[in-house]
Amino acid sequence: MRSIDNHFDLCLAYPQWQGSGRHENLARGAEAAAAVCAQYAPRAQVQGGDSHSDAAAYGVRRWEAIFAQFRSAQEILARSGARRVLTAGGDCAVDVAVINYLNGMHPGLRVIWVDAHLDANTPATSPSGHFHGMPVSAILGRAPEPMQPLMGAPVDPARFHYFGAHVGDEGDWSLQRELDLKLLDPKAPISGPVHIHFDLDVLDPREFPYVAYPDGKLLINDAMALVGRVARDADIVGLTVTEFAPANDDEAREGSKVIARLCQAANEPRAVPGTWPTHS
Repeated sequence: MRSIDNHFDLCLAYPQWQGSGRHENLARGAEAAAAVCAQYAPRAQVQGGDSHSDAAAYGVRRWEAIFAQFRSAQEILARSGARRVLTAGGDCAVDVAVINYLNGMHPGLRVIWVDAHLDANTPATSPSGHFHGMPVSAILGRAPEPMQPLMGAPVDPARFHYFGAHVGDEGDWSLQRELDLKLLDPKAPISGPVHIHFDLDVLDPREFPYVAYPDGKLLINDAMALVGRVARDADIVGLTVTEFAPANDDEAREGSKVIARLCQAANEPRAVPGTWPTHS
């Protein structure tokens, strides 16, 4: 499909569902998200998700498929040389490979984690072993053992901010306290290269019910305003959309409209350097 806009260099279709505890509809959602995102950049498909084994290793359930997809994503990203990556997940853990790559490509990368959940368990603290609850700890230096030598420097905790996160268990909150992970002030100036992780379950389920974990409180228009402001004020080098779980094709079509709006918001023209638009 012909690209609408060349802001992103690569659309990474990363349909991993094995990290989730409620994965039944994630494959449908990942394909629908990829169809939208592929309108904004050339598409590449992550491989290695064929295994349906539930076997755990290194504290992670379904480890074999998760690690295979992680390696596939790393290889695609390295070959591409892309500086701006649009990713269609899949569960939240697809962002481990993407953020690690962009952090190496853009020194001083800032990560905004837009999600209802903290996702900050480690393999040692996770009560479930589901890897979609561990990506924040992984990008901050606590990845499962076999991933660690394959990853570069961790994201600086001071350059990581949550937005909309309010659900976690003791392992999540423990790492949040240890590393002093902050919530983003929606009115604070934002600069530099930015990656936005956008888990659709951050949205209020009264407006967006097509998720497996409907814990969000963020209104769709407020989400678009946030992404648009970051695009105007800073430099979005990555956007990852995750956890789209439509139960049927009609829900996939409806939810895809919101994903298209996110992609459009991320392509907002940048403001003139030195000016900071105000937003209510």
